[in-house]
Amino acid sequence: HLLFIHDDARTHRTIMLFRAGVKLTRRCFFSAANYHQNATTRRTLPTKWMTRRKHVVVLPGRSVSCSVSSSDAEKAQNDVTMSKPQEVWKASIDFKSIRENQSHVETNCLNRNVTNVSVQFVVSQYEAFVALDQKADLLRASRNENAKKMKGKMEKVIRDELIEEGKRIKDELALIEVELNDISDALQREAQKIPNDTHPDVPIGGEEFATVMEVVGTQRDFGTMKCRDHVTIGETLNMFDFETASRVSGTRFVYLTGVGAMLELALINWAMQKAIAKGFEPMVVPDLVRKSVVEKCGFQPRAENTQVYSVENSDLCLAGTAELLLGGKCMDQTYEEKDLPKKFVAFSHCFRTEAGAAGAATRGMYRLHQFSKVEMFAVSTPEASNAMHEELSNIEKEMYAELGLHFKVLDMSSHDLGAPAYRKFDIEAWMPALERYGEISSASNCTDFQARRLNIKYRPNAVDGKKQPLQFAHTLNATACAVPRMIICILENFQNEDGSVTVPEALRPFLGGMEVFRNPAAI
Repeated sequence: HLLFIHDDARTHRTIMLFRAGVKLTRRCFFSAANYHQNATTRRTLPTKWMTRRKHVVVLPGRSVSCSVSSSDAEKAQNDVTMSKPQEVWKASIDFKSIRENQSHVETNCLNRNVTNVSVQFVVSQYEAFVALDQKADLLRASRNENAKKMKGKMEKVIRDELIEEGKRIKDELALIEVELNDISDALQREAQKIPNDTHPDVPIGGEEFATVMEVVGTQRDFGTMKCRDHVTIGETLNMFDFETASRVSGTRFVYLTGVGAMLELALINWAMQKAIAKGFEPMVVPDLVRKSVVEKCGFQPRAENTQVYSVENSDLCLAGTAELLLGGKCMDQTYEEKDLPKKFVAFSHCFRTEAGAAGAATRGMYRLHQFSKVEMFAVSTPEASNAMHEELSNIEKEMYAELGLHFKVLDMSSHDLGAPAYRKFDIEAWMPALERYGEISSASNCTDFQARRLNIKYRPNAVDGKKQPLQFAHTLNATACAVPRMIICILENFQNEDGSVTVPEALRPFLGGMEVFRNPAAI
């Protein structure tokens, strides 16, 4: 016999009883209530948890007995302690639109190099769900009609027939509801792999097809001066201590010391002040976030080679970006159109595994497992999201131009778009020692992809005095300041022949008026 209960944290003990090899004495089920380590347990299970697998049909509302040996119960209890169910959540995916635009969705997946999803499976499962749901509706109507017939006086034979018919309908409906739930789960698992739609102007292909939208400034001419890399400069100025960090925390960590620590704090305060002046609400957010929130934002904490650090024996992750926490703040919120856009800016620590990263660009501060970042996040109406995307990108450009950096703005190609992004503008700054441009920020319009998963809605303004139905909002995010990359740019672009570094004017007020970083030994 095989007994299976609908996934629910409260029914997990019942599932564990079966997995531990407990023998059931008859057709039965348990409730979510904790079982006792004694010979007999008697409970009733609510109808919504009923299900069927193979030879055991679980029926609602029956109290039955089951014998459990103390050794089996103890083994089951140990399994319960060591195994926890995953939180189940469902996105408000527009399955009807996927079915009606199947060819477009398949082409979009191909253009974005997404090969781990079957759009055909999603369409076929959705059609099966719709057909079965219609059958369930007919049974519910028959159940209601049967209940109406039961009212009033009638002969016992007729009443008994109606009772039996009611039981038959109830049992058949219970089985269909289980099947509907199974199909719904399969739909969610597969459809959640489908990426966002893509802006028509996004170049199709790999990273090499990204379009240069704008170039700001020019490369510095060092003349006969030797161009040193940021690691050499920083260690000479006593700004970094990679050796201690490696010994204490491992590779790809750093201690920022002296003016290095001061520079990080200056960059954070400068970036926060710039965003606040643009109307963003400032925040400092937690470093830990639930796996479900990470997934709803479009990231995969459970995937192979994930960039996400997970906390053992918990549903928490170390956040890779404040975007997750800011998106989570807006989760299950409903805004009035007149109150949009909502704009937030947050400072946070970011944690990334950097799985698969290798090469010269990983030396020093370019790819760290932990770093500080200031992130912007916005919630807008669908009609305003493209304009908001431009606004975020313009804020980034204004900030980096103020520092005196040379950079280019790119419209990233389809292969470089993460699952949530409809369109993404990256900014790459010139890094002289690497002799190439390196990414320092990105700005993404995620349209309603995250909002459908995080349940972020807004109510449009009334029309002719009539209240309008709720709609999903659009979400956007952009980097204000990724501190390590910014430090690289400042040290390498503004280094002097004597080993000192000229401080950008915009940062001097945040460094007590300091104009030059010098080696303490040379002062």
